[in-house]
Amino acid sequence: MTDERPPRAVKSHARLSISASRQPRSLMDDPPRVKGAWTAKIVTLFPEAFPGTLGLSLLGRARDLGLWALETIDLRPFGIGRHRNVDDTPAGGGAGMVLRADVVGAALSQAARGTPPDPERWPVVYLSPRGTPLTQAMARRYAQAEGMTLLCGRFEGVDERVLEQFGIEEVSIGDFVLTGGEVAAQVLIDATVRLIPGVLGNAESAVEESHSNGLLEHPQYTKPPEWEGRAIPEVLMSGHHGHIEAWRREMSEKLTAERRPDLWEKHKAGKGD
Repeated sequence: MTDERPPRAVKSHARLSISASRQPRSLMDDPPRVKGAWTAKIVTLFPEAFPGTLGLSLLGRARDLGLWALETIDLRPFGIGRHRNVDDTPAGGGAGMVLRADVVGAALSQAARGTPPDPERWPVVYLSPRGTPLTQAMARRYAQAEGMTLLCGRFEGVDERVLEQFGIEEVSIGDFVLTGGEVAAQVLIDATVRLIPGVLGNAESAVEESHSNGLLEHPQYTKPPEWEGRAIPEVLMSGHHGHIEAWRREMSEKLTAERRPDLWEKHKAGKGD
């Protein structure tokens, strides 16, 4: 057993008794929830990691308004035995520990209650470094669903059988390895929730940013007009919207070609170049 958190103790002798519960913990007990609001259910060993940054700024305000909801399902209560073990040694040998299929499966079954079985309406995602790289197009697809369930891995990963049993989609936020999936889950939720109508306030913000049209975003400027000898490009001060739009498009194409040749090639292929 190599878990990172000790089992929860149960007090007795006339003291308050506290025990783990298998019921999902809503992080929106006080704010209202708009009917049909997009909901993220997160299966994790560390429910206290949420909402984290998701509770700040525009996303936090939208959560307070009930435009989206967040629930955590603590993996620990589904553990086996007196110590609520959630992992075991890998079959065939090797370093580290693997999250058990029976434990994770029970938690996912709990998370699935009340959700549609159609993965288009309710995707189930495991945050994994071997998964499909997260893209803006994927975030748009998730935002159009009714909600989603995210499984946060730990240790050496999750028993493959539970991924197969639940038809889980594996998603990666980059070619690197984290100690767990909680940070990755917050990244995915952030990318998704901001696309839900009403969350950003100004819908145009999501249209003009990087990756929305297959290109990186153009440079941005604001006051003062000159800083440290560097002036805002004259075209942006001209008031000529056509010229400004053309300049921004040119800069987006230039940056994409320089910094992301892979995206640039896809963009050209899409235009038939």
